[in-house]
Amino acid sequence: MDSSEDIKSVVKDTYTEIAERKPSCGCGSTCGCEDDVLMLVESYSKLKGYQPEADLHLGCGIPTAGSQIKAGDVVLDLGSGAGNDVFVARTLVGETGRVIGVDMTEAMITRATGNNARFGFDNVEFRLGEIENLPVETGTIDVVISNCVLNLVPNKEKAFAEIYRVLKPRGCFSISDIVSTRPLPEKLRKVAELYARCVSGALVKEDYLRIISNAGFESIKVSREVVTPFPEEIYRELNLDEAEHVKNSGTEILSITVQGEKPAQ
Repeated sequence: MDSSEDIKSVVKDTYTEIAERKPSCGCGSTCGCEDDVLMLVESYSKLKGYQPEADLHLGCGIPTAGSQIKAGDVVLDLGSGAGNDVFVARTLVGETGRVIGVDMTEAMITRATGNNARFGFDNVEFRLGEIENLPVETGTIDVVISNCVLNLVPNKEKAFAEIYRVLKPRGCFSISDIVSTRPLPEKLRKVAELYARCVSGALVKEDYLRIISNAGFESIKVSREVVTPFPEEIYRELNLDEAEHVKNSGTEILSITVQGEKPAQ
């Protein structure tokens, strides 16, 4: 099986390539760009703070919606990419708040930092780091957001433990992500390239929510759930019998937004 480092390497390579594309190259839910990551993209165009230059069309939801972000908050965006959700969150925290974006891909940090330099925002910061080992001090964050990134993290238990660590007591998170309704074949889960396409890293929905609960969060709820077509490309990794079994199993890929709260200490 591919190791966590193998998976991370493939994900970094994939997102480095995306980050270094010209800003005009984007794709929607049908993935118009060759070899792009599978996503169920929602339009940000009418959101206050939306910056088209920062939108690489990589999301599967809008995590700031229903996130309880308020003026003066410190917000952390996990897997911040070119800064799309960071800049939207900035309008919610106002001038008295602050937004930090963390991404493990240097090219994404470079692109996001360049975007912010052009916009001139002084309460936005981007940091290079991994979600499983966040470069953020304990108990300093009011709200954590993330958009279709946690499924790319091999150790999701550690990721949610880190989210719990950095949040203040009564801090909360709002995460859009990809899950499945049934377990995916083990053969697919061994293919590192499919992690970068947000397929083989997708957990069964109930298992995903259980990890969140086990991390210590409360008031957990799924505020949005949308079925996305099962990607045909993954059948290339299966033989005919395996592919037929998946097709007949009723397995669905879901785009969800889940929210939760760290209890008071």
